Amino acid sequence: MQKKEMIAMLLAGGQGSRLGILTRNVAKPAVTFGGKYRIIDFPLSNCINSGVNTVGVLTQYQPLRLNQHIGIGIPWDLDRKTGGVTILAPHVKGGGDFGEWFMGTANAIYQNIEYIDHNNPEYILILSGDHIYKMDYAKMLAFHKERCAAATIAVLEVPMEEASRFGIMNTKENDRVYEFEEKPQNPKSNLASMGIYIFTWSRLREALIEDSKIHPDSDFGKHIIPRMLEEGQSMYAYRFKGYWKDVGTIESYWQANMELIKMLPEFNLYEGFWKIYTNSDHQPPQYTAAGARVSTSIVSEGSEIYGEVYNSVLGPEVVVKKGAVVRDSIIMEDTVIGGNAYVERCIIDEGCDIGENVRMGVGENLPNESKPNIYNTGITVVGDHTKIPPNVTIGKNCVLFGKTQPEDYPDGYLTSGKSIIAEGARI
Repeated sequence: MQKKEMIAMLLAGGQGSRLGILTRNVAKPAVTFGGKYRIIDFPLSNCINSGVNTVGVLTQYQPLRLNQHIGIGIPWDLDRKTGGVTILAPHVKGGGDFGEWFMGTANAIYQNIEYIDHNNPEYILILSGDHIYKMDYAKMLAFHKERCAAATIAVLEVPMEEASRFGIMNTKENDRVYEFEEKPQNPKSNLASMGIYIFTWSRLREALIEDSKIHPDSDFGKHIIPRMLEEGQSMYAYRFKGYWKDVGTIESYWQANMELIKMLPEFNLYEGFWKIYTNSDHQPPQYTAAGARVSTSIVSEGSEIYGEVYNSVLGPEVVVKKGAVVRDSIIMEDTVIGGNAYVERCIIDEGCDIGENVRMGVGENLPNESKPNIYNTGITVVGDHTKIPPNVTIGKNCVLFGKTQPEDYPDGYLTSGKSIIAEGARI
């Protein structure tokens, strides 16, 4: 068996319920980001750019789109005879009749000890599949090895007034962690855990086995990290200085996409030395017709622009017809914006058909009646393969899904905060 210095385990099974209708049919890591990418492309690209060429991807919720996207790992140079990328789903254990769901982040790793042992690593890198960032894990590993650590946790300095929203690592002067607090009311420091860990595998393996006897829902933040600290094992905080974004809400997802189109973006997709790779088909080039206007936007391959696009992110093969105006919006792959339509501050998922003369994202900013905790920042969201008939007006914080009909819009209007979910689907 060939020994690996470090392998990665990428936790990609999250439902991402705070992204609402966008994750109805896909896991959060498979949601489109930045036009042609998916969220999982970022940690996968970080792995190959950092020299980590063995990656286990742990899936659970709605894995089909994610599995199709990753395939055998060709775009990330992870199609290898030794190592490469492996999809790890919950499975039936010996002697059992039913598969066992991953019950917690650490439980997911515990259930795949056999896979890890097969690769025989000295160190193991644990990643989340739903954050946007660029990071050299090789530098973090060097930090870990220099300190002979049992565990190293990547941390980000956040404003002190926001620290109570995060898991906080309290450290001594040399960044050795002495305490972990989950969303403390009165935080002692502002070092927020990024959910990126490097463990010495022999130490973690032992902790996973012991904790599984007590907590069937074993979790790194709740159980494994506190346990290792109690045992006096050496744990260090690795300070990350770059851009990092948890795109776990409608607002943060929209904001992170909008940040890509600034003149000097904080997060740069165009750097040649740290590329972000994705699984994309060869598509025709984009087309901008005479009289069309595009300003401060990302427009992906195969798109056709006959109208106007401002401050927006368009996926592949989007069509914006003549007279249509798109502002401050995210329009995903294969969507058609009808002639003379007006779309402002909207997120429209793949394969949608927006009818002629539709006006979207206008009116009062009223929270959504069904899910006010999810849709409350003025962004109207349209689920995948939704059809909106011509000549209707749709307000802010609205949610639409399915093949909607003219009769779904009283007097041609859907007022702010209302939802239309066709075909009996739930949001």
